[in-house]
Amino acid sequence: MFRLLCLLTVLGCGCPLDSGMLFPRETSSREVKELNGLWKFRADMSPNRNQGFERAWYKARLEESGPVVDMPVPASYNDITQDSSLRDFIGWVWYEREVLVPARWVAGDGTRLVLRVGSAHYRSVVWVNGVKVTEHEGGHLPFEAEIGSVVRGDPTACRITIAVNNTLTLETLPPGMIHVPGSGFFVQNINFDFFNYAGLHRSVLLYTTPGAYIDDVTVVTDFLDSTGFVKYKVWVQGASTFSMKVDLVDKDGRSVATSSEQAGVLKVADVKLWWPYLMHESPGYLYSLEVRLLAASEDVYTLPVGIRTVNVSSSQFLINNRPFYFHGVNKHEDYDVRGKGFDWPLVVKDFNLLKWLGANSFRTSHYPYAEEILQMCDRHGIVVIDECPGVGIKDIRSFGNASLKHHLFVMDELVRRDKNHPSVVMWSVANEPASEMPPAGLYFKTLIEHTKALDPTRPVTYVTSSNYGRDKGAPYVDVVCVNSYFSWYHDSGHLDVIGIQLNTQFDNWYSLYRKPIIQSEYGADAVAGLHSDPPMMFTEEYQKEVLRSYHSAFDQKRKQYVVGELIWNFADFMTAQGSCVTRVVGNKKGVFTRQRQPKAAAFLLKERYWALANETGRLPPWTKYPCSQ
Repeated sequence: MFRLLCLLTVLGCGCPLDSGMLFPRETSSREVKELNGLWKFRADMSPNRNQGFERAWYKARLEESGPVVDMPVPASYNDITQDSSLRDFIGWVWYEREVLVPARWVAGDGTRLVLRVGSAHYRSVVWVNGVKVTEHEGGHLPFEAEIGSVVRGDPTACRITIAVNNTLTLETLPPGMIHVPGSGFFVQNINFDFFNYAGLHRSVLLYTTPGAYIDDVTVVTDFLDSTGFVKYKVWVQGASTFSMKVDLVDKDGRSVATSSEQAGVLKVADVKLWWPYLMHESPGYLYSLEVRLLAASEDVYTLPVGIRTVNVSSSQFLINNRPFYFHGVNKHEDYDVRGKGFDWPLVVKDFNLLKWLGANSFRTSHYPYAEEILQMCDRHGIVVIDECPGVGIKDIRSFGNASLKHHLFVMDELVRRDKNHPSVVMWSVANEPASEMPPAGLYFKTLIEHTKALDPTRPVTYVTSSNYGRDKGAPYVDVVCVNSYFSWYHDSGHLDVIGIQLNTQFDNWYSLYRKPIIQSEYGADAVAGLHSDPPMMFTEEYQKEVLRSYHSAFDQKRKQYVVGELIWNFADFMTAQGSCVTRVVGNKKGVFTRQRQPKAAAFLLKERYWALANETGRLPPWTKYPCSQ
C-alpha cells in the first residue's frame, strides 16, 4: 500500500502549464489534417528586419507584399535556394499557406479546431485570416492555438501566416549574440558547434476535438513480481460533469485492466515489461491506454504505454531493476538540403543503422527531437537521454534571472511533451555550460530541483566538460555525464595519453561524487576516404584508434561505476562557416557520413556494441551477433 501511495503522489506532480500537449492522433472523435507541403515564403530583408510588422504583411496575401518563393514544410529554409544571403539570414521570415477547412469542422456544434506547429525555430508569431492567434519562444517544442472562432466567420478561407525569427540572445536557449558590423548586416555569434538552421522544422497540423475533451494524460508505471501497475491521471476541459472509462489493452487487442475513475491504478497480471533493445528477446513492448470521456459528446484518446522502472544507485543505472549499460550515440537532426526538417525516410534509415550498430541508446543532443522519433524509440526499445536546448551557455550574463526563468519554462514544456515515453529514462538540462562560474551552482541547483519536482520518476543530469573539482552544478545531478576529447582537442595526435587521462578523469569524478558516470561524448574527426598508416589526425585510421583507446579504458571501469559510452557522433553534420578553422564543411566526427555511409569506425563500433550486448543483454541464442563477422 505504501508503494502505491508514493506513486499516486507522483501523479500529483506535474507541469505548471495551463494545458496539456497530447500528440494529435486520429480517433473516433478526433480528426487530423497535415498542412505539410509547399508554403509561400518571404524573408524580410529590410535594414531593421521589421518591415513585415510595420506594413502588416499578415493582413493580406503574402505575395501582395512583394516577391515570394515556394518553401517546403517541414524543412529548414537555409539550404533550399541558391541564395547565400538566405542561407546565413538573421531575422524574420514569413510563411503562408491557404487551406480549406472541412465544413463539418466549423458547423457550430461545439467542435474545437486547433492549429498546431510542431517546431518553429526560434521565435514565432501566428495569424489566421489576419488575426493573431498565438506566439511562441523556443525552437524545438510544439505550440498550438484554438482557431475555431476565427475560421467560423469565413469557413471557405483559412489563410495561415507564420513569422519566424532565428535571432538568439543571451537569454534564449540556446543563447547567442548579434554582431552588427554595418547597417542592414547582421552576424549571429554562437557558442555551439552546429549550424543554426531555422524555419518550420516539423509538421503544421489542424486537428479537432469535441467541446468537452481530454486535455492531458499522465502515466507512471511500476511492477512487483509479475504484476504491473499503471498509475494514471486524466485532465478534462470543457465539462464539469462527466463520466469516464479507461481501458488498458495489450498488443493482441485484449483488455487487461479497466477503470471508471479519472485517476487511479490499473493492475496488470502477468505483465509484459518494456525492455531496451538487445536487453530482452521482446524489446519495446507497448500497451494501449484507451481513455473515453463521456460528457455532452464523447471524446476518445489512445496513449501507448510501456511498463518499466528506472532507478539509479551509486554505481549503477537500473532499468526494471537490472543494470543497464548505455552503448549508443549522440545525434543531430541534420541532413542535406532539408537541414533540421523532419523526414520519415531519414528517420527510418537512422533507426536501421542504430540497430545495425547494436546501439541501444542515444542522447537528443542538443535539443528535443521530434515526437515521432521518440515514438519510434518507444516501439523499438531505444533508450533516450532527453536533452533541452541548453547548449552554449558560456557567458556569465546567461546565468541571470531572465535566463533561468526561460530555462525553467522550457523544461516545463519538455516534460509536459515527453513525460509518457517509456524510452525516455533521463532528463538532461544542459550541455557543456560554463558550470565553473560562480552563478552556476545556484542556477543548476534550481533547475535540477525544478525538473525533479516536475517528474520525480526519472534521474536528471547535465553534460559537463568542466574540471571535476570546479563544476558548481555536479553535486545536484543524479548521473555524472562527462565529455572529453583526449588526443584531439587536448594533446592532439598523442594516442598514448588517452588511457592515462581517461582513467584519471573517471577516478577523480567518482571519488568526489560517488555517482555513476556516462562518457557522454568522445571521438575524433575523420574525412571519409582519407587514410594514413601510421594513423594521423583526420584520417579514418586515427578515428578508429581513438575509439579503440577509449574502449580499453571503458572496459576497465564499466564493471565498477561507468554505466555508459555515447560516441560523438552518429553522423557528420553541418556547422557554421568560420565557427572553427578545424571544420571542413561541417563536423566530421560521425562514424557515418552525412549521407549515412559508414566510415571504418562504424564497423569497429558495431563489433564492440554487439559484443557488449552479448555480454550484458538477455538475448536468445539466435539473436546473438557473431563478432567475427
